[in-house]
Amino acid sequence: MQNLSPDRIFSVSDSQEFEKLSLEIFNYQVSNCGVYGSFVSNLGIDIQGVKELNAIPFLPIEFFKTQKIICSNEEVDIIFSSSGTTGLSQSRHFVHDIEFYIKSYRTAFNLFYGDISKYTVLALLPSYLEREGSSLIYMVNDLIGLSKHQKSGYFLDNHDLLKQTLDELKATETPTILIGVTYALLDFAESHSIEFPELIVMETGGMKGKRKEILRTELHEALGTGFGVQQIHSEYGMTELLSQGYSKGSGIFQTPPWMKVRIRDTNDPLTLLGNESTGGINIIDLANIHSCSFIATQDLGKCYADGSFEILGRFDHSDIRGCNLLVQ
Repeated sequence: MQNLSPDRIFSVSDSQEFEKLSLEIFNYQVSNCGVYGSFVSNLGIDIQGVKELNAIPFLPIEFFKTQKIICSNEEVDIIFSSSGTTGLSQSRHFVHDIEFYIKSYRTAFNLFYGDISKYTVLALLPSYLEREGSSLIYMVNDLIGLSKHQKSGYFLDNHDLLKQTLDELKATETPTILIGVTYALLDFAESHSIEFPELIVMETGGMKGKRKEILRTELHEALGTGFGVQQIHSEYGMTELLSQGYSKGSGIFQTPPWMKVRIRDTNDPLTLLGNESTGGINIIDLANIHSCSFIATQDLGKCYADGSFEILGRFDHSDIRGCNLLVQ
């Protein structure tokens, strides 16, 4: 554990170092995270025989709904919880060291978008602000603070004020990011029209029962028209992860160097598939060092040779989550 410092994790630069770190973290977590250790043991896997990245088993994400996924008896800095839907259980992520999360999203944002202090950050996340425990709100709060722009902040249902603010930022040619839950962005785009080509509109997914689900292409076309932008950006994140992937358009996501996506066979979850094959999305998130870094999600998608990936939908039997519900 002494060698698994944040600086080492967030400075991964190549696939060899990523695999080496992954194996070290696997050995640490299988020995110190009781739930993950039991899961691997029950699979009958020889832990000593896990010598390569593709041999590491992935913990089904559903365990975060029923179990406390954390290594040893470490204290908890914060507990993030999923938004959930009426009648469905919530996932909980027990975060031992919040600095891993802060370092993860700050470093990733800088990699994809540059210095946050150069942007005005606007947030349209009404449903997330109505509850506690949102990792997205934690991140956006921090980004708003780091932006140091007086117009940065949240907009609940005051669409007129948001329109006025966007008009002012456009007039002053201020670099601006609008982060919003999908249904709220659509509501705004349908009631207010603006031509702000330089604006970065970033949807975080989710209709949350507010609106009918639509295809991603249809959604992005509607948002592009409403905001007057060529591309709609997206964030791919979840309660169970401390890292996020980002798309700058067309629904194609990239991950930071310490996060990788693998595709598993939908009929045989221990079998990994090659590039451009559709299957279940497995995620390796090295920032999850104190919980579990190897997660089998309920999302369907495919990976490409350059490491990018796209989300194609959800497993039919899985619970509806608050984020990323769009089906391609």
